[in-house]
Amino acid sequence: MNIHEFQAKSLFREFGIPVPDGVACRTLKEVGAACDELPGDVCVVKAQIHAGGRGKAGGVRVAHSKAEALEHARAILGSTLVTHQTGPEGRVVRRLLVEEGLSISREFYAAIAVDRAHGGPVFIASTEGGVEIESVPQDQLIKEPLHPYEGLRSFQANSIAYRLGLSGSAAKDCAKAVRNLARLFLHYDCSLAEVNPLVELDDGRVLALDGKVNFDDNALYRHPNIESLRDADEEDEAEARAAAHNLSYVNLDGSIGCMVNGAGLAMGTMDIIQHHGGSPANFLDVGGGASVERVTEAFKIICQDPSVKAILVNIFGGIVKCDLIAEGVLGAVKAVDLKVPLVVRLEGTNVERGRQLLAESGLPIITATDMTDAAHKAVEAAR
Repeated sequence: MNIHEFQAKSLFREFGIPVPDGVACRTLKEVGAACDELPGDVCVVKAQIHAGGRGKAGGVRVAHSKAEALEHARAILGSTLVTHQTGPEGRVVRRLLVEEGLSISREFYAAIAVDRAHGGPVFIASTEGGVEIESVPQDQLIKEPLHPYEGLRSFQANSIAYRLGLSGSAAKDCAKAVRNLARLFLHYDCSLAEVNPLVELDDGRVLALDGKVNFDDNALYRHPNIESLRDADEEDEAEARAAAHNLSYVNLDGSIGCMVNGAGLAMGTMDIIQHHGGSPANFLDVGGGASVERVTEAFKIICQDPSVKAILVNIFGGIVKCDLIAEGVLGAVKAVDLKVPLVVRLEGTNVERGRQLLAESGLPIITATDMTDAAHKAVEAAR
């Protein structure tokens, strides 16, 4: 789950991470009121969408007067912002964050992410702030693994501040901020907590100029206050619908819809489709206990994607036997009035009975014996 920048900064304040004064706005009237409330004449008008690259797309603009701020807000609010993370369809801007203007001396990058090499969360920092971290050479990155209980320890925080080139009160402020960022990350079961840029101001203060926080969906039940921050307007409609039915679904840009039970099998299915020259339209894991209702809903979600030219069902019957899966597939096909070719591969307990049910159904279902056969048939059907 993702949240907006203004929401992330509210959490930053909660954990003692300094941020600029700012007001979240939905209307031009609220923007005008925010300009009157903020200190100084200079402010920054920032589009609030769940995507990076807003500045390059014209979604972050500096204003030197209230009139200029309203002019920027009028141009951004309600517009469709296209960045490298939104895709060509872009995102409609429904909220703005109006913040005080600041005089910045230096910019840094700071984030915590789960790192496979370390087997846990790692703090990442760089003197190259305000840029995409992927463009920074690995040997220029500062990395410190988090302790699973203590988070980022004092000596690590002090080391990060020193290696960023800070000293005096700025170094102390930085060390405190990064430790608090680690506290936030662990407390809320985050998958990412990023500050880009973390800045040192001309007056020596250190604060988070931007904020991005993502959460592990599997832990949201422990944090109802975070769940309440969800913005349905920013989420893919199909993915939100799938989540409501306990389906793991990610929309992709291919032409072969996939319905599989088990994340590992789902990824293997996507790989073998690619291997045979096709492209998956989605990742969809119906889980080990797939019911007729869940399979039917999965079919509906796949079928609403106009780019889907064929569907591949790849099921291993373990907890749920293959004959029950076959009954679920047949019921789902009848319920959704399927109009694209369907390839089904079953394996596991009661597989012969499951295949028999499919063969005797009278429905135009293409059966496959193994994954290679299934992928080949799905690719050909999509063509």
